[in-house]
Amino acid sequence: MAIKHPFLHAAACSVAVLAALPMPAFGQQTPSPQDAAARYQALAAEERTKAGDPAFDYALGTAASDAGRYGEAIVAFQRVLARQPANAPARAELARAYALAGDIDTARAQFSTVVDDPTIPDPVRQRFTGFVRQFDKQIKGGGSDLSGFGEAAFGHDSNINSATQLTSITIPLFAALGPGSLGAGARAQKDEFYDLSAGISAVSATSRQDRVFGSLLGNWRDNLDSAAFDQSSLTGTAGFAHTFANRDVVSLSGQVQKYWVGHRGFRTAFGGIAQYTHLLPGGKALSASVQFNRFDYDRDALRDADRFAVGIGYSARNYAVNLIGGHEETRRQAGDAESNTFAGANMGAEFQVAPKVALVAGAAFDLRRYDRADLLFMRKRHDERLDLTAAVKVAVLPRLFIQPKATWSRNWSNIALYDHERWTVQAGARFEF
Repeated sequence: MAIKHPFLHAAACSVAVLAALPMPAFGQQTPSPQDAAARYQALAAEERTKAGDPAFDYALGTAASDAGRYGEAIVAFQRVLARQPANAPARAELARAYALAGDIDTARAQFSTVVDDPTIPDPVRQRFTGFVRQFDKQIKGGGSDLSGFGEAAFGHDSNINSATQLTSITIPLFAALGPGSLGAGARAQKDEFYDLSAGISAVSATSRQDRVFGSLLGNWRDNLDSAAFDQSSLTGTAGFAHTFANRDVVSLSGQVQKYWVGHRGFRTAFGGIAQYTHLLPGGKALSASVQFNRFDYDRDALRDADRFAVGIGYSARNYAVNLIGGHEETRRQAGDAESNTFAGANMGAEFQVAPKVALVAGAAFDLRRYDRADLLFMRKRHDERLDLTAAVKVAVLPRLFIQPKATWSRNWSNIALYDHERWTVQAGARFEF
């Protein structure tokens, strides 16, 4: 996902449209970077002898803007306006240079002056008025935005309860009795399922650099023959973000989640996340986060725990990589066999292979080391888990996608009861707005 500064990106889009306006100041097609640089260098070589000539300064200014030398462009257009204050094309180009340089306040003021010029044709004036409104919105912080999605899928799951394939197991504490048979709920079960998900997100600017945001995400997964392992969840998030002058972003958010298994409450979680994001050239970003979560289990108080984690991430236009590590500590000493230290890594990527087709892939690895020996198995539990995902995303309408997907999971554990394998295949449709 590309990450861009919202103000500069919007300003650049505005002036890109402005560059195509049918008037002398914007009538020419934008040259290539190489041509723009060559034209600027040729004119700059004559600046010492020709500076002060409005026609030359106007040509120099437009060449400098096209070449990305906005400071030089601003100086050249200011010289034109010093001689010809009523030169509306030069003032519009000056506003364009300011906007491309990121100074939308001055760009807005210059465009306002052009709007009031009676020599500007009405169609062009209306476009300039639209740019002024856009800049006003950016100056106030960008306004508000609402987005969301709905998704439905049907598929097959080889292990709906993430359980072992074994039918019997020897428990060291009762080894003298020999292997014990596992009940149906403790053995891997396969089934077909349908899955429904929906989410909505909102963000609103409170000032130029500050935002408040919130989201609500719901999921329902129904197994056709095994209601005991149906799952559903509801997650709400709300937070605040601040953008610094260097475009870095810091955000603070709180989150609450309720999770159900077999149509009964299973766990409630709530916590907070602090994150700092540093933007890099080319739509890339680095981030660091600190998280805290509290888990309350509805029917197993010994598993109630506090979880602390730190993470770092790197994202580019087509992929993202994240690393996380931390500790989960049960709040009751009697449940300390569930306390664990963990570390993980995950990566996701999406690549366009045709105008309406993209390949999606993901991989995640999780390692856990538990603090105390399991009471039944008389050893500390060690787990490593690998998850792989592959999908094809096909756009059938601008906001509607069909997505067949396959996943494979493998959990290796030194305690046989927790050692398992799982794969799923599904096909679904996703609508985004």
